[in-house]
Amino acid sequence: MRLATQIRMDALLNQWLWRQEYWLPPGITWEDMKETEDVQYPQPCDLLFGVPCMLTLTALRFLFERFVALPLSRKMGIQEKYKRKPSVKPVLEDFYTMKRKHPTEIEIRSLSAECKMQVHQVEHWFRCRRNQDRPSITKKFCEASWRFIIYFISFFIGIAVLIDKPWFWNQREFWIDYPYQPLEYPLFWYYMLQLGVYSSMLLTLAFDVKRKDLKEQMVHHWATIFLITFSYCANYIRAGTMVMLLHDAADYFLELAKMCNYSKWKRMCNILFIIFALVFIITRLFLLPTRIIYSTYYYSMLQFQPFFGYYFFNALLMTLQILHVFWAFMILRVMYRFTFTGTVGNDVRSDVEENEESGQENNCPSDPENETGYWSSNNNCVPCKAAENGLAKVKNRHSKSS
Repeated sequence: MRLATQIRMDALLNQWLWRQEYWLPPGITWEDMKETEDVQYPQPCDLLFGVPCMLTLTALRFLFERFVALPLSRKMGIQEKYKRKPSVKPVLEDFYTMKRKHPTEIEIRSLSAECKMQVHQVEHWFRCRRNQDRPSITKKFCEASWRFIIYFISFFIGIAVLIDKPWFWNQREFWIDYPYQPLEYPLFWYYMLQLGVYSSMLLTLAFDVKRKDLKEQMVHHWATIFLITFSYCANYIRAGTMVMLLHDAADYFLELAKMCNYSKWKRMCNILFIIFALVFIITRLFLLPTRIIYSTYYYSMLQFQPFFGYYFFNALLMTLQILHVFWAFMILRVMYRFTFTGTVGNDVRSDVEENEESGQENNCPSDPENETGYWSSNNNCVPCKAAENGLAKVKNRHSKSS
């Protein structure tokens, strides 16, 4: 009975998922891609190694954050601000947890009457309660430290593995003798590392600091995982390794800049962010579309006719490219800010702590960078300065008239 069930499942997978027309060019079958004593090709079952890699990296992350990143944050002078605990109000707590964190004006008045509190007291309670839920700077620093380490190691492993490969310098080599390109062990382990990294990030995304681009991050991680698994099964190893290398080239600069920002090393943060922006634009807006995507879209057609895998692979690459354009837009907005204010500021993709007394956030409320983007400036935003200058002029006129 069990054997018959397994046979039916294998037949169903072969009919709908592992059909050679989906994964391989016309005229190529799975029989042609079987391993021999002399040649080894990528096999779909190899991807199971990504599961222990994912679990190992997840465990290493928690150990690293606990025993390395946390002590490092203290040595770098990171101190948490005191967060005032709100008073015990069961009615307000139920509303906060069951309905919404930001009540409307009508709801605030209704809660005020129900709890026999003044309106400003209810507003103050909700501000304190929201601040309690916001992640600490130490948690942000620990997450950035882990991502910096993993991106840094992954990038230089990729450089070591690919620097002597012909397709590193000439992307036409992606398709020489395709799909009969033997799998080398360094490329196999590089693939498993990347699959484990992005699977681990997707697994822990629910526990990470919530960013305002959370949906884009999820789409990016899923597209990357699909890209890794499909490119491995279809033996797009050469193109896949270059895509992964270009993605790692800029990311560790961003994470290091965040670490400096949380530690209030503003000058180093600004320098690293400028380097990150330049590397990001060069690798993801120039090299990726002009070298990698152009090769997978055009040069591959010189070797074989289009098939499902060709369209699927290029669709995944274009999905990533759209996300790159979205993030590049935010980065350029920050660079524009930096030109006029002279500072990069804080990471506001996560929640910003609110001022408990005034009801406003610490950042400039009229500043568009508070809504989206990688960074925001707390003290140097242009609208705030303009308001301060206008107020100063009014005071000067008033003193002269009096």
